[in-house]
Amino acid sequence: MIAFWIMTGLAAALAALLVLAGARRGADPGADVADADVGAHELDELDRLKARGLMDEAAHAAARAEAGRRLLSGRATAAAPVIGRRDRIWVLGAIAATVAAALGLYALTGSPGLPDQAYERRVDDWAANLDLLEPAQLAAVTARVVRERPGDRQALAMLGAARFAAEDPLGAASAFRKLIEQDPADAQAWARLGESLVRANDGQIGADAEAAFREAVKHDPAQLGARFFLGEAALRRGDAATTRTMWTPLIAALDPTDPRRLDLERRLPGAE
Repeated sequence: MIAFWIMTGLAAALAALLVLAGARRGADPGADVADADVGAHELDELDRLKARGLMDEAAHAAARAEAGRRLLSGRATAAAPVIGRRDRIWVLGAIAATVAAALGLYALTGSPGLPDQAYERRVDDWAANLDLLEPAQLAAVTARVVRERPGDRQALAMLGAARFAAEDPLGAASAFRKLIEQDPADAQAWARLGESLVRANDGQIGADAEAAFREAVKHDPAQLGARFFLGEAALRRGDAATTRTMWTPLIAALDPTDPRRLDLERRLPGAE
């Protein structure tokens, strides 16, 4: 809480400094200098045109007179800002009023007296209400269980699933890799690892994901999710034979009225 008030004070002081510095600068003096440079350049160009014989004396005199009138007119209309002696007081008062209003609104709608809540205490509260948790909160609870019991395969599997649902595919892949380290023949862990890598790669089936799906099918040919991705990868490469090999068992396992089956049948190479 002390840190909050310190940061609030520093932010208010910085805002006041910036406003006062901007007010003190006033109008940009560089604009008049730029106008003068442009006008001088125009007059020099007119003189060069006359020297090269491209303008006669009358045209040159008229052009110089017009350029001079524009330059003098621009300088006359550029009025210097008028700053009163009490303007600084008004600016500081406005800043102070804004800060006071912001703090008052926070006091009414916020909880300025609420002490900081440690992360682990929040995890304790989440662990007591598992049915009401968001995927990210469930992942935090499960991660603590895994830290306490690193050999608990069920907790590792739950951690991977929770991270996957929480849109953390790289974290999910890490959990599934730990599962595979404990049991390299875990076909489901291989399949979930592949799915996590596909999501982390924005839907692209990379070489690492395809290798994970192959391991899943090698250890368990009934891993239909892995078969789908292997068939999809083969289809994108134009390998029709591999696509049929992977998708035929998958199509047979789906209900005839399942939209997913109809889509696979339509996309299956060689389908009429």
